[in-house]
Amino acid sequence: MNTFDQLRIAREAAQEAGVFLAARFASLKQIEAESAHDIKLQLDRETQSLIVRHLLRHFPHDSVLGEEGTVGDIRSGGRVWIIDPLDGTVNYFYGLPIFCVSIALYEDGKPLLGCVYDPMQRECFCALAGQAATLNGSPIRVSERADLSQAVVFIGHGTHDGSGEAGIRRFARISRRVRKIRILGSAALSLCYIAAGRMDAYVENRINLWDFAAARLILESAGGRFLYTPSAPDGISGAVTAWNGLLPICKALEEND
Repeated sequence: MNTFDQLRIAREAAQEAGVFLAARFASLKQIEAESAHDIKLQLDRETQSLIVRHLLRHFPHDSVLGEEGTVGDIRSGGRVWIIDPLDGTVNYFYGLPIFCVSIALYEDGKPLLGCVYDPMQRECFCALAGQAATLNGSPIRVSERADLSQAVVFIGHGTHDGSGEAGIRRFARISRRVRKIRILGSAALSLCYIAAGRMDAYVENRINLWDFAAARLILESAGGRFLYTPSAPDGISGAVTAWNGLLPICKALEEND
């Protein structure tokens, strides 16, 4: 089976999961776990199970790494599907229609494809390695904005990893230099919006691999840049800086007040 077929099946799985989530968006949602700044829903787990069943029906020998657990031996190499069944769980729980399903396929540590589906907007962002990124089948490209004063930037300021105060200072510093700051609540959609030229950069001090595995390929396939600094030896979580390739966001982050 070629990568076009693999992407088609990933897209089918993402859209099936999106329909499942959209149908339950207005219903009462059951919390399975919560912390000071995050929650886990029963629907997170149920949605991942739905996606895994769809993928493994077609690819029974592949492994899966997901926010809600793993299937198979993800350390043995070969093909690994990386899934975030509901990126934007807090948005979803509070009734904010900004969330998505994210599915990526990696082989021997390299991305083959990425698919991010927003069921509320019915937008499907896709990319195959070495080919142009698309939105609902049409090619997309990052913006050509190179001036910070014209840019709209996603900034995460940290909450639960001990870097909140430094993140807020960074937020304040960058906000004075750009046109607008946004916090979308979904890393995958933030990256896809940069890929589509809607926004220009995204900075976050801690996200997980499943948050960006698909959207990173989409962004880079659309001409964007992505820097990832792991915070742990396993590489699962770390800091991200992503931009359209033109904006001097890295220099701005290094500057002091």
